[in-house]
Amino acid sequence: MGFAKNQDRVSLIWLVDGSPHQPFRPGSRNGPPELAGRDDLRERLSIAADRTRGRLAAKGCLLVGLRGVGKTVLQKRILDDAEASGLITLKIEAATVQSLPTALLPALRIALLELSRIERARGLAERALRAMAGMLRHVKVKFEDVELVLDVTPERGLADSGDFGFDLQSLLEAVGEAAAAGDTAVLLGSDEMQCIPTDELGVLVLALHGVAQKRLPLLLVGAGLPQLPGRLGRARSYAERLLTVEPVDALREMDAALAIEKPLRVLGVGIEPAGLQEIVRLTEGYAYFLQEWGKHAWDVAEGAVVTAADVAAATPIATAALDASFFRFRFDQLTPKEKEYLRAMAGLGPGPHRSGDVAAARGRKVESVAPLRNGLIGKGMIWSSAHGDTAFTVPLFDAYLRRVMPEPRDAPLPAEGSGGSGI
Repeated sequence: MGFAKNQDRVSLIWLVDGSPHQPFRPGSRNGPPELAGRDDLRERLSIAADRTRGRLAAKGCLLVGLRGVGKTVLQKRILDDAEASGLITLKIEAATVQSLPTALLPALRIALLELSRIERARGLAERALRAMAGMLRHVKVKFEDVELVLDVTPERGLADSGDFGFDLQSLLEAVGEAAAAGDTAVLLGSDEMQCIPTDELGVLVLALHGVAQKRLPLLLVGAGLPQLPGRLGRARSYAERLLTVEPVDALREMDAALAIEKPLRVLGVGIEPAGLQEIVRLTEGYAYFLQEWGKHAWDVAEGAVVTAADVAAATPIATAALDASFFRFRFDQLTPKEKEYLRAMAGLGPGPHRSGDVAAARGRKVESVAPLRNGLIGKGMIWSSAHGDTAFTVPLFDAYLRRVMPEPRDAPLPAEGSGGSGI
């Protein structure tokens, strides 16, 4: 590392295993060293958690935003806050499982085992486990070749109807009753919720509605891409009465600057205002990109102050790192035709763009590219910010596409019917 060249600076900073400590953590789900700009939201959700613990009216929430804004990290911090105050938390990630039962039931089992250690909640927690055992007679939950089973005798008539929606409501109510008896609350964290099929979203909202009607202490803290609220609304029209949509956007300039400046200051390191302003400008305040630029500026710098020249030297390194990981991971999931469609969008700028303009940029009618657009929405690469509009869910993805798919692909394809290959 560059800091080894400057012994004065090494004496100012923390050491880990004899090496200078890197304060920035791109890609770490433990979060950045300074979670700037999110205190108000954390406070609101802390109040909601306290209210539901007291069996007062409270809404769960949906953390909604583009990729790279820090939704997952913020969700984890909210759950950590709740756990520190004595609440029970569980976390599922919809993108990594095949179905809602596969994700939800094992997590609820762990929560119930934790509730069963509270003496006054033990009886009701064991009843909720019997409810889950009843469900598992009809719903198979498997991880590769391992099937979830409970060594518990089901209670006849409790969550054993075979109707997953009805039974899930009974189970969540049983979990909420156990939490109430233990003077605690259960917070269910669900990430990448846009990946849950619409019918299963409807089942989940229906079950949460039953819990809310009985003022039981169980709340959802969901997170997902901008299309999530619309999908929930289509699944159940009353979803908005149960959940507050909390937009998670790029950080304001002052908060983005704090996310870089404060971790450096804690280590006794400064940063030139011009360098700080350039990082904020290049990253547009997106949390993930701030961490990437901070990391590489730290690695390049040699003095006790990160200079504007250090930031300039770090910029191509940070860009290459993002291209090789954050952007490339998503690019590699696309088919050639999907890449062409997104490259047409990128040629028009960051967006959002009218769907007809994107089609026209490739010499096509909007109807002929609608299946491609729908597939990209399903993959979480784009979303419809308004009727007929299309926007990237990945910030700065337009610039990445222009880097990796340069000039030769900018020309429109031959018009339909002319014998060209088309999209």
